[in-house]
Amino acid sequence: MKKFISVPLASNIIITINSIAVLMHVLILFHILPHGFVWGGRLKSKEDLILFESISIVMQTLFIFIIAAKAGYVFRGRFKKTVNVGTWVLFGMMVLNTIGNFASNSSFETIVMTPLTILLSLLVFRLAIEK
Repeated sequence: MKKFISVPLASNIIITINSIAVLMHVLILFHILPHGFVWGGRLKSKEDLILFESISIVMQTLFIFIIAAKAGYVFRGRFKKTVNVGTWVLFGMMVLNTIGNFASNSSFETIVMTPLTILLSLLVFRLAIEK
């Protein structure tokens, strides 16, 4: 896998996708985009929307930060062990997210987000196996 995609390319793709996701969650939080296609289509109240979209924004930002650290964009050479563990945790979360997308009540989430989370899982795996 190391020969197929470089660390910088994988990192840039992950950061780009997650930055777009942060923007999407902000737009949902401000009711600019509908919320029916996120969280498996299970958000029932305004309070749920605020809580879960806020969690999404924080998690996506943390995701970006860990990947940026792994790529050496921030904290170059520091916190290596923590960043490596974080990268493996992100890989596990992406695998679980992919499984969750298959169980979604939202066809958009199943059709569009499942392939995207599979791609992110593979890209994060590529970074996780890098020393």
